[in-house]
Amino acid sequence: MNRVLQDIQPSATLAISSRARALAAAGHSVCNFSAGETDFDTPAGAVAPTIAALEAGETRYTPIAGLPGLCRAVAAKLERENGLHYDPAQILVSCGAKHSLANVFFAILNPGDEVIIPAPFWLSYPEMVRLAGGVPVFVSAPESQALKITPAQLSAAITPRTVAMVLNSPCNPTGAVYSADELRALAEVCVARGVWLVADEIYEKLVYDGARHVSVASLSPAIYRRTITVNGFSKAYAMTGWRSGYTAAAPEVIKAMSTFQSHTASPPTTFVQHGCIAALEACDASIVEMVAAFAARRERMFALLSAIPGLSCVKPMGAFYMFPNISATGLDSRSFCERLIDRQHVAAVPGVAFGSDSHIRLSYACGLAEVEEGVGRLAAFVSTL
Repeated sequence: MNRVLQDIQPSATLAISSRARALAAAGHSVCNFSAGETDFDTPAGAVAPTIAALEAGETRYTPIAGLPGLCRAVAAKLERENGLHYDPAQILVSCGAKHSLANVFFAILNPGDEVIIPAPFWLSYPEMVRLAGGVPVFVSAPESQALKITPAQLSAAITPRTVAMVLNSPCNPTGAVYSADELRALAEVCVARGVWLVADEIYEKLVYDGARHVSVASLSPAIYRRTITVNGFSKAYAMTGWRSGYTAAAPEVIKAMSTFQSHTASPPTTFVQHGCIAALEACDASIVEMVAAFAARRERMFALLSAIPGLSCVKPMGAFYMFPNISATGLDSRSFCERLIDRQHVAAVPGVAFGSDSHIRLSYACGLAEVEEGVGRLAAFVSTL
């Protein structure tokens, strides 16, 4: 067996979600706060062109980078919405943003290269880096800093082996959103030290309370040249199962990623790409309704969590997660989540998977009624500790 894989941890999110589905299948009432998947349907404006593409026989291979029409649509979106100019040849479409990120790390890392990852972090970042032969280096983003790192912390973490840093804003699992000034300060450190900045912008559309998503690559020509931007369709367009994401970067990065993708996944699914074109060009109205619903759920979940003695939570400004601190309960995050699902049938993800054993992650990408019922059960559970 592959020795590297023996040290890689399976996804805690998927494991908890599977447990929740098994309990539901057995007839239990489960409140599932584990999955990073919206309960909204994919917009009809993306579904219909996909069906039409299938009926028209669009089932053969596309170019490795994706349909030229989709690469053009992505480039147009980045110009229109993010202030980023990329030639369509600088776009690589892959099988989801997760696949895009894996391609990035395999393209830019050599054995022993270091990648700086702010913690708490999305649980797949360090495992992807390890699979590509790299070494994850964690920098703490404490609650006292609104769960964000500083330029001084970043600079101190860079060594001669540092090749890249990962920046996820809005952040999974914390919901933290970096301002333009904060992004610029971090990016300027990367530019000065010759470090790639891998910008995971998958939650860009999901921001609240006047927060504004800023694409870090838009902040200066020098930052643009050092930034690798990753995004996709799963969150904004409720297209998780469609598996489509993309990368925009310097030509040499896209060339390396394309070579890697050509020997692993080949091009992404053809008919799905037709739906993605339609999503970018005609489905933004659906996002407004979804964000409004998430905003209401966020307010309700935060209010209910804040009323539970023994829990505290920094209010998230983006994505669709809460990251409450459970340290006052005396339980580690894994024990907390195991007891919670056993006793109250509430599924939450242990924070240890995200780099903080003092927290748990709760997704509010579910109905308001489930938010209220689930947090009520959570409060009842905490009261017994």
